[in-house]
Amino acid sequence: MGNFCACLAPKSIKKKPTKRLLNPPLPTNSSKRWTRVRSSRKEKPDAALTQDQVLAAAILFQQHQQRNGRDPFDRTTSLRYPKSGSKNSNALPRSSSSRARSLTDPLLQPHQLVSQNVKLEDVETNHFVLVHGGGFGAWCWYKTIALLEEGGYKATAIDLTGSGVHSFDPNRITSLLQYVQPLIDFLEKLAEGEKVILVGHDFGGACIAYAMELFPFRIAKAIFIAAAMLTNGQNTLDMFSQQAGADDLMQQAQTFSYTNGNNHPPTAINLEKSLLRDLFFNQSLAKDVALASVSMRPIPFAPILEKLCLSDLKYGSVRRFYIETTEDNAIPITLQDSMINKSPPEQVFRLKGADHSPFFSKPQALNKLLIEISKIKTPS
Repeated sequence: MGNFCACLAPKSIKKKPTKRLLNPPLPTNSSKRWTRVRSSRKEKPDAALTQDQVLAAAILFQQHQQRNGRDPFDRTTSLRYPKSGSKNSNALPRSSSSRARSLTDPLLQPHQLVSQNVKLEDVETNHFVLVHGGGFGAWCWYKTIALLEEGGYKATAIDLTGSGVHSFDPNRITSLLQYVQPLIDFLEKLAEGEKVILVGHDFGGACIAYAMELFPFRIAKAIFIAAAMLTNGQNTLDMFSQQAGADDLMQQAQTFSYTNGNNHPPTAINLEKSLLRDLFFNQSLAKDVALASVSMRPIPFAPILEKLCLSDLKYGSVRRFYIETTEDNAIPITLQDSMINKSPPEQVFRLKGADHSPFFSKPQALNKLLIEISKIKTPS
């Protein structure tokens, strides 16, 4: 997403100090075999997709087994706990990936990711609600869901209207409320007193902001990941137009649908599949790019035009956190910094080496940050 119209002059807003943190250092004693070089063996897209489908099925079956009081799988394509009595219980296990794993994002066990002196019952809520970006769907969070659940957390990924497996035609979406309705329905059904941590990626940032204004009492924290973090009266188009003319790749990737005729505004944005890797997944695995290429759908245009009405009393009462992605070609780090400076969150974290889709390119490091944010206490 980005560069839809001519640049609009941003308003001068007084900056507030924001605590900015780099992603915590990771262990340095990992094997020398793990380098940033990709495996020389090329994966076929069909085989890669089959592997992801098997992984998704394994996760669902494991949840079913656990609900019925049975032991979880001893061996899956996701993380595995070390067997009791093993001499190398703290050793980093081999990844099921076909590439050598980056030293900056090693395959860590849940007990290595979560601080041992903090218990889950000490956090305000252990329930993450994951909201995808424009064109994406709940499918993009499959690694994040697996990692969070293996760490004892609960994770729910939402398919917004016309996204993922939601069957509605994106060209027929006429408002932000209609687009966000599945998230609204979920929050309305939460038990009295139950809170969640909302996580928004890309255009999902505007979506969770809309929900924060409606349900501030049901949201413990809001985490924006390479996301549109808007101010009152701003729409997503305003934010992206700030980088107009600076990103030819985004302009090349975009085509528009005019279901209502060429004399009317566009109804949806389509993205050229051949440019998806360079735009969204320039640091991600080939199998994840293949998964995205057959799963992404058009982005409804009307919600992008809608200005947000955000109040200090409601939206402003929810604790906000931002996770920056340094190798992002869709929302460059300069644009992320601009949004942060205009509406400073409580803390800012930075994922080094992450592209626009850190749930693919840096799943372990992203998981660690999500867990760390869940533990941050309310300032006294």
